[in-house]
Amino acid sequence: MALPAAELCKDLFGMARDELESIIAFLRSGEAGKMSHSDVERLVRERGHDLMRKLFQAHVDSRGPGEAAATVRGADGVERDQERSHERGLTTIFGEIRIKRFGYGAEGVDSLHPLDAELNLPRELYSFELRRSAAVEVSKGAFDEAVASLACHTGAEVQKRQVEELARRAAEDFDAFYGQRAPPAGDRSASVLAITADGKGVVMLRKDLREATKKAAEKGSRRLGKRLTKGEKRNRKRMATVAAVYTVEPFMRQPEDVIRVLAPSDEREKEKRPRPQDKRVWASLAKEPEEVLAEAFAEAERRDPSHSKSWVGLVDGNATQLKILHKLASRHRVELTIVLDFIHVCEYVWKASLGFYEETEPARQVWVQERLLRILRGEATLVAAGMRRSATRRKLKPDKRENVDQCADYLLNHVPYLHYHEYLAAGLPIATGVIEGACRHLVSDRMDLTGARWSLAGAEAVLRLRALRSSGDFDEYWHFHEQREYERNHASRYSNGKVVPVRGRHLKRVK
Repeated sequence: MALPAAELCKDLFGMARDELESIIAFLRSGEAGKMSHSDVERLVRERGHDLMRKLFQAHVDSRGPGEAAATVRGADGVERDQERSHERGLTTIFGEIRIKRFGYGAEGVDSLHPLDAELNLPRELYSFELRRSAAVEVSKGAFDEAVASLACHTGAEVQKRQVEELARRAAEDFDAFYGQRAPPAGDRSASVLAITADGKGVVMLRKDLREATKKAAEKGSRRLGKRLTKGEKRNRKRMATVAAVYTVEPFMRQPEDVIRVLAPSDEREKEKRPRPQDKRVWASLAKEPEEVLAEAFAEAERRDPSHSKSWVGLVDGNATQLKILHKLASRHRVELTIVLDFIHVCEYVWKASLGFYEETEPARQVWVQERLLRILRGEATLVAAGMRRSATRRKLKPDKRENVDQCADYLLNHVPYLHYHEYLAAGLPIATGVIEGACRHLVSDRMDLTGARWSLAGAEAVLRLRALRSSGDFDEYWHFHEQREYERNHASRYSNGKVVPVRGRHLKRVK
């Protein structure tokens, strides 16, 4: 005899209702009345997981076995006319549930399950919400910590290897997500559009090092028994290319304003400057620098297809990076103002000052500030020539002169990108603080955990997940990811990509 829907649901949800009543009865008991609030809190959480699991199980049961409402035909063109009941498990954030549903098959082909498509079940044992939780935890800390956190805060126990696999699966639609995003409607963002990139090394398993690094590592020999020396560390790293795209309001300044900001903290004037907007940061170990920078230009094009903003490329002077930026700017037919990071310039000038002054000598700071001010005024060539003449007149020893020559070379090699007086007058940024912060937060804080040796697939997945969260895109991405999983796991397996619908509910009581 068929049951009315209301009576059927009441029957299916009976176990969940009994569990809820049991929890309430305990909370009313004298035993609970003697417990501390933290003990009660833990108990409610633990029993709550089982209650929610039973609620979830009852709901899935109420959906029925998923009888097909039409002929089931696969993408291979084969009609599936054999109907059999199949059962599978699903580990959720509340614990494991069991799902009984009809499978439609034929000889020599895989069965199709319309209810699986209706529920958008994953291929593996773990639910998408559990995958999402694992992705968030993995993006924050070590895999072992993620395992412990999932065990503590959900009703599921997931082993480390499975957590690593869930992270990789969670990140697989990263490129597709950013590739399909439409331009922002009615863009009202700031008028300066900045593109910046840098590199950061990550210690890898030897099999996943780039070929040149792998050969260098194989040639090297361990000089210390346990501790890696500086050169040995370098030969165990693969460079990640880190990129950032953001907009910012113009901030007009004078060279003297910048010098005041660079003064020692006790003398420094507070400066109110516009903050970066709509910042997107990401990193890749798998892709070449040109691929990542091409993605940065694509992101910039998405934001400003008419090229009405002021495009700025912030660099640290890396020759390969500069070559790529010029190439991409030409390809996109955009006027790109390339700016050498002023903080890098400062570091070179400070090192050069050691050729003329002791490290703690007060006059050293005056010397540095005078030359930085002249560089900001567009006199980099004169500053380079002047410090070299001074080094010659003073007959500096080679070890003292080395930093002077390095600084002069750095300035002269990058003269086209040192027009700071023009950049400041136009309100353009002159420092790479955003990308420096991205290298630290996106890469170092997670990838440099003590003893970590990364596989390429695992590291790339973690970098992508951290990038999504850092850019504020994770929630939007996850909706897209689940849709892509539906297409891969279900729609693509049916004829013409159309899943056969499930017939209306008509369950019968099972005696």
